[in-house]
Amino acid sequence: MFLSIVMPCLNEAETLATCIRKAAGALREEGIEGEIVIADNGSTDGSQELAVREGARVVAVAEKGYGHALRAGIESARGPWVLMGDADDSYDFSKIGGFLEHLREGNDLVMGCRLPTGGGTIMKGAMPWKHRWIGNPALTFIGRLFFHSPAHDFHCGLRAFTKEAYLRLDLQTTGMEYASEMVIRATLAEMRIAEVPITLHPDGRTRAPHLRSWRDGWRHLRFMLLFSPRWLFLLPGLTLSLVGLAGMLTLSFGSFDLGKVVLDVGTLMGCAMILLVGVQAVWFAVFTRAFAEAEGLLPRQMRLRKLLDRVTLEWGLVTGLLLAVAGAGLFLWAFLDWRAAGFGGISYSDNMRRIIPASTLILMGIQNVFGSFFMGVLSLKRRTRDI
Repeated sequence: MFLSIVMPCLNEAETLATCIRKAAGALREEGIEGEIVIADNGSTDGSQELAVREGARVVAVAEKGYGHALRAGIESARGPWVLMGDADDSYDFSKIGGFLEHLREGNDLVMGCRLPTGGGTIMKGAMPWKHRWIGNPALTFIGRLFFHSPAHDFHCGLRAFTKEAYLRLDLQTTGMEYASEMVIRATLAEMRIAEVPITLHPDGRTRAPHLRSWRDGWRHLRFMLLFSPRWLFLLPGLTLSLVGLAGMLTLSFGSFDLGKVVLDVGTLMGCAMILLVGVQAVWFAVFTRAFAEAEGLLPRQMRLRKLLDRVTLEWGLVTGLLLAVAGAGLFLWAFLDWRAAGFGGISYSDNMRRIIPASTLILMGIQNVFGSFFMGVLSLKRRTRDI
């Protein structure tokens, strides 16, 4: 097999030659034909000329960004196998045998793992403490929880994959979150993923790294949340809905004493707000999932498809109207009590215990009506795609 080793590069003249030599030596040692591709993102320190002298092929990438550089380098790769890694000498390109072994076994993606949880090793000074103890473990935990990925190090930059699998993933991001997108999409596509423990070395540069800890960490987290409507919308929405509903059912019939703390109509109003926010979040989860499936961003879930097929526009309209009618009935009850009092002063708390649930039911009904119409639009687009 032919292996393409791709390295993104932006002013890496201090370490680039060392990385290229190690990679070339590994190809000879493994007895495999290959090439070394430097995806240059606009270096101004002579990295391009240095790479050519060392026998690598340079691909100029005008668009700035880690994802842009890797995408251009990988797409220009000539081999059916691709191994990517940073050109800062923190990854040892001379030790790629484990990656090749797993590719030969038929795996689609082979992840390197620097973290001890996956058998990796981080040498002293190789990783800032906030990345070692906070960033990478936390983001990897979230990735494994949200997507059930087998990877123990979501953001290891040394990884290998087949070109065919890469093209199927159709990656879209352009920044540091490109690394997360690759693992997430491969997991969702149920590709074969393996892992190789590696050692992370202190990089050989004297300048500061391109990585910006908090900014890039947030970009990774944001991408994970946007790619998981269940965790971003559905579970918080269901939790808020249940809490709000329980509070409203309790307080609609009277105050609730907790020792010296008394929950009354003010808390009832708060519970109504919580319930409405929760219901809206659940609708957002349904919208997001339907749109993502229609656009091919997420794989289709048959259980969700069956549910969406049952939740027709007519069903949503009927449900919304019933909720609105129930709310109008409570309003009528409150009005009749007011009329019975000669349209004068009546008990504030008793009246609000009817008006607040009435307003909530009407708003939920409106949410259902508009949400059902919007789902009708998304379903129409999805059915058109199916045709």
